[in-house]
Amino acid sequence: MKDLMGLMKQAQAMQQKMADMQAELGNLEVEGTAGGGVVSIRMTAKGEVRAVSIDPSLMNADEKEILEDLLVAASNDARQKGERLAQERMAELTKGLPLPPGMKLPF
Repeated sequence: MKDLMGLMKQAQAMQQKMADMQAELGNLEVEGTAGGGVVSIRMTAKGEVRAVSIDPSLMNADEKEILEDLLVAASNDARQKGERLAQERMAELTKGLPLPPGMKLPF
């Protein structure tokens, strides 16, 4: 019975740590760039876009499609960086837990 109580306490502690980590990811920012830095997007590790920066040299009607492509690329770059950051934080949080290989949290 003590093992069950200990397991319940561990589960509650893990749940609190997960909630804390989710809040932290909402404050951590990553930056994605494209075109050698002429376009950059800053977003939280949870995917909320905070800022977009566009080099003035791209403000040309003839280069509209290029700018659109660069915005997509910068956004994807930032999203991938945010996902990697979240995975790193999750690995730190679950270090030492007897989780099956390949199990991803949160469930």
